[in-house]
Amino acid sequence: MKVHYSSYGNGPETLVFVHGWLCDRTFWDGQVKAFGDEARAIAIDLPGHGESDKPEIDYTMQLHADAVAAVMRKARMEGAALIGHSNGTPVIREFYRRYPEKVRALVIVDGALRPFAEKEEMAKFIEPLKQPDFHATVPPFIDAMLRPLKNAATRAKIKAAMLSAPQHVAVSEMEAITNPDLWRPDRINVPTLMILAKQPAWNADYEKFVRGLIPDLDYHVWPGVSHFLMLDKPEEFNAALKSFLQKRRLAGR
Repeated sequence: MKVHYSSYGNGPETLVFVHGWLCDRTFWDGQVKAFGDEARAIAIDLPGHGESDKPEIDYTMQLHADAVAAVMRKARMEGAALIGHSNGTPVIREFYRRYPEKVRALVIVDGALRPFAEKEEMAKFIEPLKQPDFHATVPPFIDAMLRPLKNAATRAKIKAAMLSAPQHVAVSEMEAITNPDLWRPDRINVPTLMILAKQPAWNADYEKFVRGLIPDLDYHVWPGVSHFLMLDKPEEFNAALKSFLQKRRLAGR
């Protein structure tokens, strides 16, 4: 299966950017180009997304993690800081489980380390995605994720990209995240930055939970931003990412 990626820069450190559900590598354009002067930055189209192949298979987080590993081998990367947005979070977490020696740090961008809902509730959420009117069903899901993003051009870009994804990929990825093995509360023993868009799920109990999993954690909840906060507030996001990487000596030496 062909997995497409873009590479920027040739700095001594390496960053790998992983997009979320129905997105693609271009969602990270504002980051890979910003960090290209001080690191080697790679953005991947996960299988089923963007310019990568889209066969009718099961799109599991394990498949995606192995695709990331294959790209890193192709790019001759021995290790990297992995940045995952939304559904990219279980991808980079699974990558850490499978290839811990290749992970120098993790960056979680509005992604979860425990499920939002029970499997039965998720099944009710997924069912509309299986219907023939898929492209009529998906826009309300996207609109909910876009609030309160106001930039019309950015909203249109996000919506167009997500609506271009195949239905079988959309359904399979959602079904994949109901796998309880993904949510095992394994410790994460690498430096981790977590930036979340303020919402009820990211409460004090959740912060306590993630701090129990990750000893070296920078935890931030940003008010007034959408789920796509790296597109919503690119300068602020890049500054936070750069500060974290510099403190950990992973960029900008």
